[in-house]
Amino acid sequence: MQTQVAASGKKKKSVFRKVVNGFLRALRVLPENRPGDKLLSYARFVASHGRLPSDARLFNDVLYKLKTSDEILDPLRVFISDKEFVKLYIKAEVGDEYNIPTLAVLKSTQAVDNYDFPASCCIKATHASGRVILRKQGAPVDRELIKSWFHLNYYRMRREANYKTLKPKVIVEPLLFDSDNVEDYRFFCFNGQVKMIMIDMNIRDKPARRRLLFDANWSELPFSMGYPKAAQSIPRPANFDEMLDVVHRLSRPFGFIRVDLYSNGKRLFVGELTNTHADASQNFIPPSAESMASELIFH
Repeated sequence: MQTQVAASGKKKKSVFRKVVNGFLRALRVLPENRPGDKLLSYARFVASHGRLPSDARLFNDVLYKLKTSDEILDPLRVFISDKEFVKLYIKAEVGDEYNIPTLAVLKSTQAVDNYDFPASCCIKATHASGRVILRKQGAPVDRELIKSWFHLNYYRMRREANYKTLKPKVIVEPLLFDSDNVEDYRFFCFNGQVKMIMIDMNIRDKPARRRLLFDANWSELPFSMGYPKAAQSIPRPANFDEMLDVVHRLSRPFGFIRVDLYSNGKRLFVGELTNTHADASQNFIPPSAESMASELIFH
């Protein structure tokens, strides 16, 4: 009986989610201007959190305010949203040794057709989020998929205005540390200070994906967000102090920013800088933990 009730609940939730997603897709026809951006963002926030955005210093509300204000159009925020250009910022602030080497920047579909991709490499769109291919051991390359990225304006999907004017490009990089499963450390910063750190496990397997959050002293936090909390812990990286120094210098010009690092405990590289984590749409687990996280980050 309980199994039937649970299945019924999941079915209703799935139907509701489909209706909401359909509604949000319909709203994409809104004018591509700041009023249109704000209306779609407002609807996305309500659909994600089941409440209205407020002026409270809650994590998602602060990110929503950043996304819908003119601050997101600050030229530096727009500049670092481009995965090629952000390397110039990283080089200027902390040194080129922290950049992932660039093997190629492809600026047209013809360039994609003509390029001989390395047997093992990371291929990603510079003007979007989540468009990544990890090629291993000479596996076939889906050139048609890569070329489709040139027709993508990521801004239109969620109205993150910092992506609106970015030119479509594809960047090719080596697989770091000869692996496709490198630890990804995400540092949440406010006013140039590290406040919270996130690490994901089983990142390539969504059903099994788990997450751990730490404070700036590497004390594990008793909650998660977006994905369930991992059962196992992770030791403090051997080069943690170097990580903090790099992140501090990169985050200084911003209010809120997320800085992503890759490390094997000896060397570290900066992956990217993210303006609005998960588009201000990710819920905490449990929901009451948002107040605790917000206190940690913003006060």
